[in-house]
Amino acid sequence: MRRAPTQVHHFTLTEAQDPFIEVNQLLKMVGIVDSGGAGKMLVATGNVTVDSAQELRKTAKIRAGQHVQLPGHSIHVHAPK
Repeated sequence: MRRAPTQVHHFTLTEAQDPFIEVNQLLKMVGIVDSGGAGKMLVATGNVTVDSAQELRKTAKIRAGQHVQLPGHSIHVHAPK
């Protein structure tokens, strides 16, 4: 059975978000879910990792340089320009 390819997302924090964005909001901002509430539900499934460690905190602070993964998606977070 073939696995679906992983979609790679790059997200740059804005000056207003610096130094972090909550993981549920990040999932919304890159278009994986339609709302922050849906992002919280997705995190609760246990399928989200941050820097290769399972993340269960629905509003975990994601900072520049961190890498968020879930099935079919990989998100790289960058500092504001």
